[in-house]
Amino acid sequence: MSAAMQSGDEDFVGKWQARWPEWRIGMAFVAPAQRERAAPWFSLLDELCDAAWAGTDATPGLAKLAWWQDELQGWAKGARRHPLGAQLQRVDAPWQTLALALRLLPATREHGDDVSRNLAQLQDLALAVAGCESRLFGDGSRDSGDGRIDAAPLLAIQAFVRADQALASRLLAGWPGQGSGTRPRRIANAILAARLRVLARQGESRPVPGPRVLWSSWRAARPR
Repeated sequence: MSAAMQSGDEDFVGKWQARWPEWRIGMAFVAPAQRERAAPWFSLLDELCDAAWAGTDATPGLAKLAWWQDELQGWAKGARRHPLGAQLQRVDAPWQTLALALRLLPATREHGDDVSRNLAQLQDLALAVAGCESRLFGDGSRDSGDGRIDAAPLLAIQAFVRADQALASRLLAGWPGQGSGTRPRRIANAILAARLRVLARQGESRPVPGPRVLWSSWRAARPR
């Protein structure tokens, strides 16, 4: 990896770590061999969700999503431009499927109050994310999950972007069980759920205290 590419990767991962300091604890429960992929992967998802829901004007986000569709299609063909691809693109994951599923995100912004509709809208994206995570983190063991994830953790980012207390409560009511997904996914869902509880109770999105992250990450990391 070139010095410039490595620096760019660190910039995007650093932005994600600043938004999600809980991962300083959660990452300790990710297998060491998977950590170099986990950080850029969740940074990528953060970039995609930020493009979908951040800001009052949807236009810049739509342009970013279109760019990411093109970029992920390039990954499927062995090409990459974005520094987050340095660790991810070399994995034979369904990048083309993920790229096509990004088209589902804009409608969830247009119908922000229709939670059931948006969860249904994101099911194919959740399947694409699960497919990528199976390739990135699965090893055929019991700890590799079942190849599925729920759409609720994806929509959770919308709740944080908007500080939407009602959406946080709705998502928690149907939150997926701890047994699905790879170990990094289970840890991610535990961190998301913990922050959703803070938002649902207090109406603000903020990091979760360390002891709570430690406990929930440890539980999520245990093989099912």
